[in-house]
Amino acid sequence: METTEKKLDLRLRLQTSAKDKIGALAAGLVQDGSVVMINAGTTTLAAVRHLDKHRNLTVATNNLRIPIEMPPDVCRDLYVFGGAVRLSGQSTIGPVGFQFAGSGNDLDVRCDLALISVGAVSADGGYSTSNLAEAVMMSEMVARASRVAILADSTKFGRQLFAQVAELGRADYFVTDQPPPPDLAKAFRKNNVEVLTPPTGPPDKPDMRQDF
Repeated sequence: METTEKKLDLRLRLQTSAKDKIGALAAGLVQDGSVVMINAGTTTLAAVRHLDKHRNLTVATNNLRIPIEMPPDVCRDLYVFGGAVRLSGQSTIGPVGFQFAGSGNDLDVRCDLALISVGAVSADGGYSTSNLAEAVMMSEMVARASRVAILADSTKFGRQLFAQVAELGRADYFVTDQPPPPDLAKAFRKNNVEVLTPPTGPPDKPDMRQDF
């Protein structure tokens, strides 16, 4: 079982083409005027960059990059969940909720769609991530969503990290860049998870940029 966690600046340079394709597919699941919860992660950031044609969204997130990355005409309202700041991931860790000023009472929040990027997916272990507190927060976003889309590139197939976010069947959609291997594809079908992959076409040219 893997526990390694890469810093955001490194992860932004990994699998960029795959994440862009995943982001475009995930953005297509978002309906104008809907409420969307988005967790921290570079793949969800890719989805945000494809929301430029959307309008009147309400977005709630623990991703501190989203207020910067979100196209300005997209949101009716944009909320950032409070809590401790994880500088390495540029995210907050805390409760998925808000309080009325001065009341001390939690305001129940729900969303039409949760876009959740994960670090690993396997038939037995479901969706998982390396940070325990982040897994708790992601699980709560999933629990508050009418529809759930899990985002992960093909390097995450067959892996299991420290903390489970959700079982495989909790997602409505699994959005990725390549068809899953047969055992994982079978598990998705068994759990009624719709797998979304980009249209097939000529392979991408290798990225020869020296980012490191």
